[in-house]
Amino acid sequence: MTNLIAPSILAADFGSFAAEVRRADEAGGDWIHCDVMDGHFVPNITFGPDTIRGIRSATKKPLDVHLMIERPERYVERFIEAGADHVIVHVEHEAKHDVAWTLQLIRGHSRKAGLAFNPATPVERVLPFLGEVDEMLVMTVNPGFGGQAFIPEVLPKIRELRKRAPQLPIIVDGGINPTTGRQCAEAGANVFVAGNSLFRHKAAGLKAAIEELRKHVTH
Repeated sequence: MTNLIAPSILAADFGSFAAEVRRADEAGGDWIHCDVMDGHFVPNITFGPDTIRGIRSATKKPLDVHLMIERPERYVERFIEAGADHVIVHVEHEAKHDVAWTLQLIRGHSRKAGLAFNPATPVERVLPFLGEVDEMLVMTVNPGFGGQAFIPEVLPKIRELRKRAPQLPIIVDGGINPTTGRQCAEAGANVFVAGNSLFRHKAAGLKAAIEELRKHVTH
């Protein structure tokens, strides 16, 4: 299974989104990861479908749109129309939706359906949906803000998911850098969302930062 790098535009320069997306594309990012936050499910607000539409015009790479919002089923079609290739929703009760129905809605539009869960959520909550998803996202920080420290207690959850679903793409999101990325890869993750460690790399440009992360998560 090929390991993929998904630069997170949450860490990009919001004043130059299109240029930043093109830069991530040209630097070798495999997917572009877009964190949508509504100020309710998480205590932060980012952007909506119009921004996704602008990002779509700047790259042909898959857009991995992570909806950290309440009632995502109300907005799924708008994000798909804007250009989302993958749509990820949350399993937690606070997201206030019928998880199975929302996943079916996404797949009904011929898009990849993903399910995410937070560090405090037991892995058992997502296991019933393994047959209904195209990818699983393990939050490795508490969602809402970039730049947080990786939570190592999530590693056993990644191992359990990989054991239960050997071929499923498992995404890790939060605090991912070469060191934590390697830990996640060894546990079974194969898609690595990284923000600050790529866009704000102090010693090298974005291309070099992506290559460094890829080297550490490939085994």
